[in-house]
Amino acid sequence: MTQAIRPPKCKRCRAKAQVYLRQHNSAFCRGCFIFYFQRQAERAIAHEHMFGRDEVVLVAVSGGKDSLALWDVLIESGYQTVGMHLELGIAEYSLSSTRKTVAFAEARGQKLIRVDLGAENADVPTLAGLTRRPACAACGTAKRHHFDRVADEGGYAVLATGHNLDDEAARLLGNVMRWQQGYLAKQQPVLQPTHERFVRKVKPFYRLSEYETAVYAFLRGIDYVVEECPNSAGASQLVYKDVLNRLEAAMPGTKLTFFQEFLRTAQPLFQNAEASPPGTCQRCAMPAFGDRCSYCTLLVEVDRRRQQAESRGSGTTNPDV
Repeated sequence: MTQAIRPPKCKRCRAKAQVYLRQHNSAFCRGCFIFYFQRQAERAIAHEHMFGRDEVVLVAVSGGKDSLALWDVLIESGYQTVGMHLELGIAEYSLSSTRKTVAFAEARGQKLIRVDLGAENADVPTLAGLTRRPACAACGTAKRHHFDRVADEGGYAVLATGHNLDDEAARLLGNVMRWQQGYLAKQQPVLQPTHERFVRKVKPFYRLSEYETAVYAFLRGIDYVVEECPNSAGASQLVYKDVLNRLEAAMPGTKLTFFQEFLRTAQPLFQNAEASPPGTCQRCAMPAFGDRCSYCTLLVEVDRRRQQAESRGSGTTNPDV
């Protein structure tokens, strides 16, 4: 006679479990999982000395599960926060992202700084289309620029992003496959500023998986954008995530071990590979490795392409082309 399989019990309170984490061989009920998740983030913040309770944390929020879950955890943990949302201009995806971010902030009485890239004719479709760069590359350049600009102008010392373990492990795999030593040197949970207008950047979810974040968002009733960005189709990051998911399915804990051991044993070896400190952009006065920062280089190219198009349309020749 086959013995009935008993449902797993919560590791913390022994009630019936609702969430099972294979990488930890642990199970939790709803309340204990929320407690566990928040405690993991708080421990990461404390262990890595990310920020203190006397600092106001600027939280980059996209409208997705990770960034909204991070904002929720910081609010619930009693930290002072201000949200920052970039309106990227990616059709309905961006409109939905903005709606959900605004609704989240209003429901919790939180301040939200909104930056509309379309207002300066620098939305992602425009940047990518006129400069012939991949949309993800143009988007990343715009995000990095405005994150630092808003943090600097607002006097915030720290910027928090919702990058999770899956993001970090996939990024690490890509950097290792190409031996991008400069990127490996900077892949840390806390990135200290190398310029007076840069801010400290932190990732409190670096040890929490995408699955854990999704479960937390669901259990907390957070309304987030479920759809992937339409520009992400075919992105190499998704390929690396798929490879790691296959490994994780066969060997639970692979992602955590891969990234955690990199931080413990390998990452310090790449410190000498860091680039020299940046200078100052002559156009916007933000940090730059050259006369112009990457974002202003994009904007200048966009202006040049527009002038070319206008010249062709009017039948005149631009001597600078």
